[in-house]
Amino acid sequence: MSQILAPKTEADLAEIVSAGGPFVVEGLGSKRNYGRAVVADSTLSLAKFAGLEIYEPEELILEAGAATPLVEVQNLLSQRQQMLAFDPPDHSHLWGSTSSGSIGGLLATGLAGSRRIKAGSARDHILGVRGVTGRGEIFKAGARVVKNVTGYDMPKLMAGSFGTLAALTTVTFKVLPAPETEETLFISKLDDATAMVVMSEALQSQAEISAAAHIPGEGTYLRFEGIGISVAARRDRYVSTLQHTCEILNADPSRKVWQRIRDCRVFVPDATRALWRISITPSEGARIAATISSQTDAQYYFDWGGGLLWVSVPPEAPVRQHVTHGHATLYAAPQNFRRDTDVFQPQSPTVGALTARLKAALDPQAKFNPGRMYRGV
Repeated sequence: MSQILAPKTEADLAEIVSAGGPFVVEGLGSKRNYGRAVVADSTLSLAKFAGLEIYEPEELILEAGAATPLVEVQNLLSQRQQMLAFDPPDHSHLWGSTSSGSIGGLLATGLAGSRRIKAGSARDHILGVRGVTGRGEIFKAGARVVKNVTGYDMPKLMAGSFGTLAALTTVTFKVLPAPETEETLFISKLDDATAMVVMSEALQSQAEISAAAHIPGEGTYLRFEGIGISVAARRDRYVSTLQHTCEILNADPSRKVWQRIRDCRVFVPDATRALWRISITPSEGARIAATISSQTDAQYYFDWGGGLLWVSVPPEAPVRQHVTHGHATLYAAPQNFRRDTDVFQPQSPTVGALTARLKAALDPQAKFNPGRMYRGV
């Protein structure tokens, strides 16, 4: 059993980091089973760095402790009809956790939901961070306004770093007004290739689609969001050009559909299978899915207008070898398979060298989450 260290202040955190390591770094621990397993003598818990610090609805700014539960942040924003625009997913059920995680963990894993095609990801909305580097130095980066930077853009570097570069104590996000309402067009019985074309054309149209997904054997979904009168006008204009019969899902059923898609609840949970998250060019999606399905028992669906392919397969099934352009991430799998498999897409020599330089600059002794993303890093 590793020792759990839970500092209450940034000064305490800096002292612990300076004196010890390596550490398993975590906030609420909800994503412990995402990424490669970390072997370390101590767990550096950041759970004490929680709570709202600044919320200015008029300025669209929220600052909170990195370990603040995401659900608390979302509840607070909803009371003022605001939101984190990148549509944070809740994948806790995939990793055997009962917590949807923290706002800092959300940034560290760089996750985004179905609205990503319109609003971007967490890195596009982060304004500032505070924390401690692997050198034991307290730092503050970014600001409460968007501006140009020189040197490392630390807030964006933290997005998707999986706690390997710094121990974050505070994050500052830009928030946006929530849409007044939403509707979804449902088109049934499209094959994968046709669905890719429909989604691509919809996203390139003037309909301002905020999400597009396709579930084989079920149907294709296109979401409209905004002011009610605008949603209705854009929907009607788009439907008049559509060559396929469709059904309109009003606000409540629409939200349920997109929560299911966003949170990857399309599949029946099965801990014996491997779940892959594949980021690809939408035009390649149908081909890749067909190739994988022809070789193994595969279940799959598309989000992000075809740019995100979720695939559930037996652990031994080949997946990454079929993704020539894109990134295939092993999202969830039996423990022994996860231990022996490259969880993240292998880096090119150039990118690997840049990653190593960045790690050396911020955490030269590899104190934070060693091996969480890549072996030896």
